[in-house]
Amino acid sequence: MRRFVLYGSLVLTCWFAVDSARAAELRIPQNAVVGQPMTVGTTGEGDATLLLIGPGEVLKHDVKLGKDVQIKGEELRHAGRWIAVLRSGGRPESQVFWVKPGPPENLSFLARPSRVAVAQRNAITGTVLVFDKFRNLVLQPVPVNFNLAMNGSGVSQTVTSHEGVAWIDASSGPREGAAQFVASVGNITERRVVQQVAAEACMGGLRMHVAQRTKDSIIVETDPVRDCSGNPVPDGTIVTFIENDKSGKSAVDARIKKGVAKAELPASDDATISVAAGVTLGNELHVGGGR
Repeated sequence: MRRFVLYGSLVLTCWFAVDSARAAELRIPQNAVVGQPMTVGTTGEGDATLLLIGPGEVLKHDVKLGKDVQIKGEELRHAGRWIAVLRSGGRPESQVFWVKPGPPENLSFLARPSRVAVAQRNAITGTVLVFDKFRNLVLQPVPVNFNLAMNGSGVSQTVTSHEGVAWIDASSGPREGAAQFVASVGNITERRVVQQVAAEACMGGLRMHVAQRTKDSIIVETDPVRDCSGNPVPDGTIVTFIENDKSGKSAVDARIKKGVAKAELPASDDATISVAAGVTLGNELHVGGGR
């Protein structure tokens, strides 16, 4: 009889332990989204503590078993892998669940370079990172519209983001000035300015003439220096004047000022004067010698 009582007590204890373990269970939704409320279901009876452990945050709620737990949207700020732990006096019940990023609400837009020469193929790069309200990278593909324009002309292209990133390469326009580079997702817009400047002097855009001649010197001056698109080359660009005669070579570097460069060379009865800006050569002048 005592064996039966002990055996019955052991079975009853085990039954209560199993029942208690089964009493505290979790029901986690599979479509949790950052910034949106979430309902966690529980079973059983009594008091318990619910811990939600996510990337960079831990949420704690005192709960009544058998009732749903309402998690506010503002509590779910981080996307990624979460663990739900329910503690009710016995062995804790735990589940892994995932929280998806919210809809796009922020853009990080990087435009490089901020200054570029005109008429350069694929010289400008625009890169966009798409974030939700709480700065989680939005991994779902979304269309990102890029628009690079100046004076009503430019390029527009729509790119679908991949793992939260979208980018394009664009060519600079033919005219100097401030180009507006805009990236947008729906009504979210970010704007950058890319300053387009004149390229190097063009072969046909570098010409000089004798501005003044005295017994001691020859003053030479360029015509307005332009690139191949007709844009004035920036002031400060160095132009080199070279004079060759029987006494040797003389070279003077001069900076463009107000569109032209000017230099003073030694007087000569028979000299050849050439001009160059970088790798671009201009015309030659022959001074004296009957030419």
